Amino acid sequence: MILRIRSRDGMERVTVPDLSTATVATLCSLIESHLGVPAAVQTLSLDHNLLLPSKAQSPALDPATPLSSLPIAHGSIVYLSYPADLRRAAAAPAPPPFTPAGSFGRHKMTIDDLIARQVRVARQESPHCDAASFDRDAAHAFQLYVADTLAFAVKRAGFLYGHVDQASHSVAIDFVYEPPQQGSEDAAALFRDPDEEALVEAIASGLGMRRVGFIFTQAVGRKAGTAEYTMSGREVLQAAEMQAEGGIPEWVTAVVKLDVAEDGAADVHFEAFQMSDICVRLFKEGWFVTEFGEDDDPRVSRMKKDVVVGVKDTREVDNDFFLVPVKISDHQGPLSSSFPIENRITRVTLKALKNHLDRTKHLPFKQSSVPEGYQLLIESLAAAS
Repeated sequence: MILRIRSRDGMERVTVPDLSTATVATLCSLIESHLGVPAAVQTLSLDHNLLLPSKAQSPALDPATPLSSLPIAHGSIVYLSYPADLRRAAAAPAPPPFTPAGSFGRHKMTIDDLIARQVRVARQESPHCDAASFDRDAAHAFQLYVADTLAFAVKRAGFLYGHVDQASHSVAIDFVYEPPQQGSEDAAALFRDPDEEALVEAIASGLGMRRVGFIFTQAVGRKAGTAEYTMSGREVLQAAEMQAEGGIPEWVTAVVKLDVAEDGAADVHFEAFQMSDICVRLFKEGWFVTEFGEDDDPRVSRMKKDVVVGVKDTREVDNDFFLVPVKISDHQGPLSSSFPIENRITRVTLKALKNHLDRTKHLPFKQSSVPEGYQLLIESLAAAS
């Protein structure tokens, strides 16, 4: 079973060989051997508040607790806290060993061997998804919250659900699911809940839909001092992770940003991309540097080893090399909703359910309450209980 370990340094994965016999202490040992964090300084919790800067206490997992007794499954997130800069200090590179002259000849490495070991990064000319179409209401509801409530001051993200047209190699996006998250100017940390995502997947499946992409906004105060750029290194890393997890060739990443003209007029723009094949491959193979500093150039992604860009060996790749533009359009989808959207500042209440049923009482019950009211009904009853 694979568990996702979320820390302040990013998301990583640890494989637990036998869940039936493993305990929290076993997981601590696996984290120490795979991620280099000593078990003695680890604090594990299923509560995402463990990673927040506030002093709110989160219940730590008892090392003796069997993993099988916890509400976790394959792909679940476990939150890990440890002293700041611990892994940065441990990851400091050692000086390269002295190599006497002539060692190249003794190894008998050929030009073909050198070429085979190189990883080349080049622009991908054609996407696997020719077009992405957004439901107007879903797109409007997402950007309206970011514009009116958040004022584009922090990032917001979500997953796109809809249909894949295999014949035309296109996707139609009909609704957006926004998981629990904490946004800042430069990052959107997702506190993903497997149980909640399972409900969303069940509803989508009942509608004949599936997850087809990822969407995020860019804050107006994001780090810019160098020049304009389409995606930052953090955004490329997160988008590559989501596309690798998505598992379909047509997966799309949508970017929503606010453009302000010289006269002060502001327009909200949607753009769609796919991360290139080489980008997803480099992510899966662990080439990306996943830690970011204040002085890092947001226009580039840093690699752990040299790659070839053009004719030059480098560890910094312009993010534009990883982006493959996708044509974007809109449509009027089959769904409508007047409910407050979950995981936002606005709380979902029973009154919202009553108002919805009053507005749709002239419709058959199935049409007026399902699937539009399904998520609200679950949340409202849970809140009432």
